[in-house]
Amino acid sequence: MSGIKTINDIISRAEHTHCLEKENIITLLSDEEGDELVFAAADRVGKKYVGNEVHLRGLIEFSNICKQNCLYCGLRRDNRNVKRYRLDPEAIIASAGQANSYGYRTVVLQSGEDDSFDLDTMVYIIHKIKELDMAITLSIGEKPREVYQKYREAGADRYLLRIETTDRELYERLDPGMSWDNRARCLCDLKELGFELGTGCLIGLPGQTIASLADDILFFKKMDADMIGVGPFIANKETPLGKEPNGTFELSTKVMAITRLLLPDINIPATTAMESLNPDGRVLALQRGANVVMPNVTEGEYRQLYQLYPGKICINDTPAHCHSCITGKIHSIGRTVSQGYGYRQKQAVS
Repeated sequence: MSGIKTINDIISRAEHTHCLEKENIITLLSDEEGDELVFAAADRVGKKYVGNEVHLRGLIEFSNICKQNCLYCGLRRDNRNVKRYRLDPEAIIASAGQANSYGYRTVVLQSGEDDSFDLDTMVYIIHKIKELDMAITLSIGEKPREVYQKYREAGADRYLLRIETTDRELYERLDPGMSWDNRARCLCDLKELGFELGTGCLIGLPGQTIASLADDILFFKKMDADMIGVGPFIANKETPLGKEPNGTFELSTKVMAITRLLLPDINIPATTAMESLNPDGRVLALQRGANVVMPNVTEGEYRQLYQLYPGKICINDTPAHCHSCITGKIHSIGRTVSQGYGYRQKQAVS
């Protein structure tokens, strides 16, 4: 193990140097006895580099129509058992205004890959939301570089595009018709164009190995991504992987915690999928390295129709209730809600 003899040694090295070799990461991911030590170290590093504040970002799921056919996703093109919807631009802008009234400084505009939202439409939406003095994160899939550039020029601040897995063969098997190389190209374009770059992976995909999860973490480090969202694979019976076992909460939070150790000043969301597996999932994630929560501000039945996976939390709640609920949970563990936009504050590693 390159001279590192024990789990404690590996964790100490990660905490103080923010660097590990692949074999060290595999050791941490494989050894359950060291989990609490990893989580505690991630919490210390998070408090040191990103502080005690939790950033809230209002999530608007504006279309569940998708041209892609990923085997694990409930929104996949061939799923005929989902009622499809798309919000019109004015409804999206109104949802952002509602989020602003609750105190959110950032909105996340998320959808399937729905080509009806052409460049002019998206630029219009971005411009109108920027008039509200809000930061904008887009999560709308793969686009040509020139489209990303127009989004950036219009005022979009961040872009979230999960690599899902760095195992090229696994990616292209689970995402038919898609190219891992094109996915990576999109991430490089987004970084070069000045977006805060968000990416991440699914934990527990059928055929995924611990070694490939270690590669995922090192990929995040190499990309110097600004936000990493990881979450468990949750089998959806309306997909070809519907009978596969779910990923686990513990492994998902351990990947997240190791990511915090290696990228100490980035933003890491406590994802809703974690709470779908563990009723205290988001609170525990915040104590294991996360510092962002993305409450859903989508209105009405649309919350129920954006079904990436079964058991999604809060689908019957109102946006106001979600804001109140998560704020209470944050305060219950001694954290505070940030009043800022939540941009990454790069710091010298010490």
